[in-house]
Amino acid sequence: MTEAIRDTLLFARRLLRNLMRQPWFVIATLTQPVVLLLLSSALFSRVATLPGFGWESYLTFLAPGLVIMGALFAGGWNGMGVIGDIDRGVMDRLLVTPMRRGAMVAGKLVQLTVLVVLQSVILMALAEMRGATFENGPAGMLALLAAAVLIAAPVGALSTAIALTTRTVESLIAGVAMVLLPLTYLTALFMPVALVPRWIQVVAPYNPVDWAVTAARTAVSSDPDWGAVFLRFGYLTALTVGCVFLAVRAFRSYVRSV
Repeated sequence: MTEAIRDTLLFARRLLRNLMRQPWFVIATLTQPVVLLLLSSALFSRVATLPGFGWESYLTFLAPGLVIMGALFAGGWNGMGVIGDIDRGVMDRLLVTPMRRGAMVAGKLVQLTVLVVLQSVILMALAEMRGATFENGPAGMLALLAAAVLIAAPVGALSTAIALTTRTVESLIAGVAMVLLPLTYLTALFMPVALVPRWIQVVAPYNPVDWAVTAARTAVSSDPDWGAVFLRFGYLTALTVGCVFLAVRAFRSYVRSV
């Protein structure tokens, strides 16, 4: 166990060094949620006056969802680094080292966690500057960060599995888009569940992104239901375990093929 943790941290340190050399990647993954934060909060501000909306400010309602959205897409592009390592021959050199194979998958998730926390803090700060309120204080904001990490982790592991299986950028982009776009819109991210079409209301409770959005939004409310928050955290943790298992299996398949 000690060796596995050591290998994971060593691999994560390498990835974080690479990330520090490419700050544009952080900016690129922030672009979409920041644009939505700045534009949607202005364009749809009057949505808060709709009967049954239940929030005084659309920006306050939207901000936790955009934090989750940023984490979701950061996880989705997690496999890009894997394909880069394969194309440059770095992966083949790593395979002749005594580093544990599972540590390579876990190290990617550690790097992703650091990236997601950094992005989420930036988004939360921007949202507060625009007038959003996180009413539950530090506890709610920490829970919001936890929700962001817990949605990024399974998606990041799944992205790694797709990258190891397809080994091409084009296939990874297509696979990630096919998964993430429906998951993003079949949620209460942009509108309360009560105001979305009935069929989305039926589907949303089974959507992992909705679990994260609901947990985040509940945690930062003035009267949070922590039981509901931790229940969804449990769902997301179980999903993470399953996706990590898939990523490790994909890694083993890759090793057998080289």
